[in-house]
Amino acid sequence: MKALSEFNPHLYSSAFVELLQEERLNLLDPGTPNMQMRPALAALTIEKAFAPNKIIDADMARACLAGIWLYHDFLEESHQISQSIATTTGSYWHGIMHRRESDFSNSKYWFHRVGEHPIFEPLRQAAAELAAASTSHESTAFLRRQKKWDPFAFIDFCEACLKRHSPAETLCRQIQQGEWKLLFDHCYHQAIGNLY
Repeated sequence: MKALSEFNPHLYSSAFVELLQEERLNLLDPGTPNMQMRPALAALTIEKAFAPNKIIDADMARACLAGIWLYHDFLEESHQISQSIATTTGSYWHGIMHRRESDFSNSKYWFHRVGEHPIFEPLRQAAAELAAASTSHESTAFLRRQKKWDPFAFIDFCEACLKRHSPAETLCRQIQQGEWKLLFDHCYHQAIGNLY
């Protein structure tokens, strides 16, 4: 599994490179759909998205589409795709989408279906590094101390940041962005059978 620092949009197919040119630090809530990208997203099929690569795992390819819609704040479109993927990774995208729409109990339901996931360890490491570099207060100490990634604690952290307009909100958004990058990268490489 790659580290977060190795994320490079230019290593993906040209369709994804175009959709990832704008670095986005998504809000913890639904945000506002990036309407400028809607036509490109709507025209995207898994074949176009991955060309010229051959797709080995269609579920992982569709998971990338769920992720790219979510990246541009189209939660409903992302939801339609992720809820049709009956895998732990489909549940992961589904859980993120519900967390972003502030349906925290539903997000936890989907994360229970995820169980352990291959991106949890690099995500734990990235979150600990971001928390250590942050000037946020003691509410983020759990991120530096945890020995394994706890998606439920992160859901609670997101909820607390939203409800209290916490100074740790930027840190929370950075971790969410890192989570997105790690999960998208994992899905992309699994989709084309490039297992690092």
